[in-house]
Amino acid sequence: MSTFDAPSIVFDLDGTLVDSEPNYYEAGRLTLAEHGVPDFSWAEHERYVGISTRETITDWRKRYGLRASVEDLLEVKNGHYLRLARASTQVYPEMRRFVELLAAEGVPMAVASGSSPEAIEAILAGTRLDVHLRTVVSAEEVPRGKPAPDVFLEAARRLGTDPADCVVLEDAVPGVAAAHAAGMRCIAIPYVAAQADAPEFATAALLLRGGQREFTARAAHEWLTRSARPA
Repeated sequence: MSTFDAPSIVFDLDGTLVDSEPNYYEAGRLTLAEHGVPDFSWAEHERYVGISTRETITDWRKRYGLRASVEDLLEVKNGHYLRLARASTQVYPEMRRFVELLAAEGVPMAVASGSSPEAIEAILAGTRLDVHLRTVVSAEEVPRGKPAPDVFLEAARRLGTDPADCVVLEDAVPGVAAAHAAGMRCIAIPYVAAQADAPEFATAALLLRGGQREFTARAAHEWLTRSARPA
């Protein structure tokens, strides 16, 4: 058991636990190419990091003048993404160590993601993170996606934890804003380095400007220990 009064930990999935953005980019590129947008770039993709798939596609329809419905585009993109995710999704090694360390101490954990339930399930099962991360919330299960706090508040509810006793790990501006709106502390690990100076990141209790290169399981655990109440 833990020697400190550990908070509950809520993980974002994409870009935080796993490096799934390359797969999301490729799924988006393929989907848009099939609908007459042949030159979708990584730089364009970066503006959607941290935003739910449904909200991304809703914006695509306006930005690119797509005629297909949101539901049809969702089906196509999710199909491409699930195929890619099952074939190759990489867990950040230090994140896996952190999850395993917390699990060994019995710390309550959840995943709260803008991805579809099917995508979350596929990634957690394929990477074996589902052994430790059984409480899962998709933005499709709540009224509003990030930056609204709904997905994090629902995660806290399912864990039976007060939001003030939760710490969120996030990589993107919308997620950090959502954690702040939920009244939760946040460890921010920017996926897009250029966004580290965004005002939303300044609300994080701990900001690792170097992103995943700077994150270590040991240091994160020590920070939790220092900032927690004595058991």
